[in-house]
Amino acid sequence: MSTWRDERRRDRAAEAEQKRADRLAAAEAEAVRLAALSEANRAATEQAHAHEQAREQARRTAKQQRAQRRRAALAGLRGWGSAHVVDLLIYPLAVVSAVMAIPAMAAYGAEVYGTATGYALPVISELGMWAFALAVQVSRAKHPQRPVWALQLGVWGFAAVAFGLNALHGLDRGLSAGVVMGVASVAGVLAHQLVTAAPRRSRAERQEARIARLAERKAARVRKAAVRQAVAEIDPDGIARLVYAPGRYVLARGRVGRRRELQAAIVPGLPVDPVVDGELDALDRELAALLDADRPTTLGTSVAEAIDHADHATDEGGDSGGVATLDRGADQRESRVNRGLIEPRPARSMEQLRAELAAAVEAGRVDPTSAESIRKGLRCSAARARQLRDEHRTGEDQ
Repeated sequence: MSTWRDERRRDRAAEAEQKRADRLAAAEAEAVRLAALSEANRAATEQAHAHEQAREQARRTAKQQRAQRRRAALAGLRGWGSAHVVDLLIYPLAVVSAVMAIPAMAAYGAEVYGTATGYALPVISELGMWAFALAVQVSRAKHPQRPVWALQLGVWGFAAVAFGLNALHGLDRGLSAGVVMGVASVAGVLAHQLVTAAPRRSRAERQEARIARLAERKAARVRKAAVRQAVAEIDPDGIARLVYAPGRYVLARGRVGRRRELQAAIVPGLPVDPVVDGELDALDRELAALLDADRPTTLGTSVAEAIDHADHATDEGGDSGGVATLDRGADQRESRVNRGLIEPRPARSMEQLRAELAAAVEAGRVDPTSAESIRKGLRCSAARARQLRDEHRTGEDQ
């Protein structure tokens, strides 16, 4: 009996313990649920607060941006206004002039034409002169160097048309009405042209422009003369091109007619090109070639050799003697007019001749103490040969 009671007691104790455990577990679960719910509520509250802060920050940013744009727009407007004060004063005048003239011209056109097409008369009388006036302003702004006289001619031509039409319209009511309507029509464009006119240049600027124009005209005349005097070079394919002789020239009156021609000029202070010696060299070679071609065996020495011997005799003797002449042989033919010219050898400078002389002396082909040897070896003029010989002797003495 007691055993059963003990078991019964233990069962009730175990059952009570189980109930306490269940209540404890339920309490823990409720606590966890409440904690989770509280965390969720806190997170939702924080998220809503963050969203509210973001919206508030966005509103403040947008407000600041609008304020900055307003300030920038106002600053730009003030800057434009300060830079276009004259325009702000003139364009209202132009608007008033147009408001007064356009309806009057439209009514006058309808009266003259008798149909609705007459209402387009202000397009010719008023808008025409304004189109040219704005074209003048745009052209001066984009292309300052471009002349605008043609556009200005259009402005004043259409302004005269507008004045005349408005004056004729006003003459129906009297002379004073015609003058008033004509002046009101062109007052705006007149003020606009006075404002947009190019600034008057200073005296120095006008002189510079005048000198520049003179230089351009002279350069154009020189180029025309150079083209007239240019030599045509034709290649084997028949293509021709103009060949110009570089140098310094002046425009001089031609021998025939009033056409100006280019003549070689010597400018003080600038080095002079050795033209004379080059021409003498070319003349010597041409005469020698002509005589050798016409009389290769009869004439014992060519003109060039005769000149060489004469120069040699002058160099050796120290004094100038008589001038030797060549007798015309019976079998020597006359020079033909249409004989082709022999291309002259380009003139050489003294530096080139000195270098060639040094090379020839080193090779043993030229005697530097003889002007004749230098002249024949280098094929230069006698004057340059003597100068090279004297320079060589001076160098040896030093």
